[in-house]
Amino acid sequence: MTTPGTAPASPPAAVSEPTRRVGGAWISTFAIAWLGIWMAQLTPVQLLLPAQIDAQLHPDDWTESVFAFGAISGLAAVAIIIAYPLTGALSDRTTSRFGRRRPWILVGALVFAGALVALGFATDIVQIALWWILAMVGFCIMTAALTATISDQVPIGQRGFVSGWLSAPQAIGTILGLVIVTEFFTGPAAGYAVIAVLLIAFVLPFLTRPDIPLDARTKTKLDARGILGSLWISPRKHPDFGWTLLGRILVNIGNALGTGLLLYFLMFELDDPNAEENLIVLTLVYMVFVIIAALVLGRLSDRIGRRRAFVFVASALQGVAALLLAFVPSLPMAMVAAGFLGLGYGCFLAVDQALATQVLPDPASRGKDLGIMNIASAVPQAIGPLLGALAVVMTGSFTLVFVLAALCAFAGAAAVWRVRSVR
Repeated sequence: MTTPGTAPASPPAAVSEPTRRVGGAWISTFAIAWLGIWMAQLTPVQLLLPAQIDAQLHPDDWTESVFAFGAISGLAAVAIIIAYPLTGALSDRTTSRFGRRRPWILVGALVFAGALVALGFATDIVQIALWWILAMVGFCIMTAALTATISDQVPIGQRGFVSGWLSAPQAIGTILGLVIVTEFFTGPAAGYAVIAVLLIAFVLPFLTRPDIPLDARTKTKLDARGILGSLWISPRKHPDFGWTLLGRILVNIGNALGTGLLLYFLMFELDDPNAEENLIVLTLVYMVFVIIAALVLGRLSDRIGRRRAFVFVASALQGVAALLLAFVPSLPMAMVAAGFLGLGYGCFLAVDQALATQVLPDPASRGKDLGIMNIASAVPQAIGPLLGALAVVMTGSFTLVFVLAALCAFAGAAAVWRVRSVR
């Protein structure tokens, strides 16, 4: 409330809409941090974890190994649903002199790395599940805070480009991690340990960047009821947030279905004797197109001031790639599909992230709200393998897996088209 004749008080710096463009040093350390994060998260998902589970079980029926991997991923999804908004809300309210986000980025990195090292020494399925769940909690802690720095420090007109540097490292991190653990290290313990060390090394430079502290006088009261109540964002009051969230959930489920079981697809559907080597080749093709799409199309969306059309086309393109895998299951077609999938997903990752920052209901709760958005990215990646495993167990093939992936991608495109407040 203001008195007559006085100007309204400016919002606190920590929650004001940023107007100053971030420079190359900020963007480069941000990108390097995400390179370490994606390497640490996706190398286990693509190779280390399924191979470790298969070696532990030695099943008579290969579908048992697929189902165990899916079940562990599903359990991790439950932890992600809890950890993302909770830790995002905590970072919103952190009044440390080091800033709101940096302490949580560091804590999350240490938890993530420690759990990965322990995972390498797991000796049974229960231990594998427990350490992977803890690793995903660490992943949530650090990425909830790191994602929020986009809304905290990057102006709207630069967010498509900066979000591209969140997205492009995903592809690079995956292929780099796969090459490192297959070419230079033997056994799961060494593989997990090296990506844990690289995670810490790659995140540390970003922690030297400034982070605006939150004035303790502006901090809202933190209690369980308040946090739980804040997790519900009414789609009736905030429809664009709801449609963006739904679109992200559907597209990411489709992407997880299309990529999460690729090693098994090569091994058991195509009977590929060089499955691990060809997985690296597929990932390399995917990587090139993700990088091109994320950086070029992310910046283009900034320049023309449009997000929705980019996200719509990117989502639909992933559906086309999944249909190719479903109905023409061969290694050459998988290469073509990897290119389409990378082009669509790279564009989606960059532009949808920028779109999400423009539909947030409250600038004071960016960490929590983006934490909810991040659930729509991380949980599908966790439950996708479970859904895919169930489809494989039901049908004995991967056709239904890729058909479901296509349907999710097309439905996600339709949801994003309903957004109205962002062009």
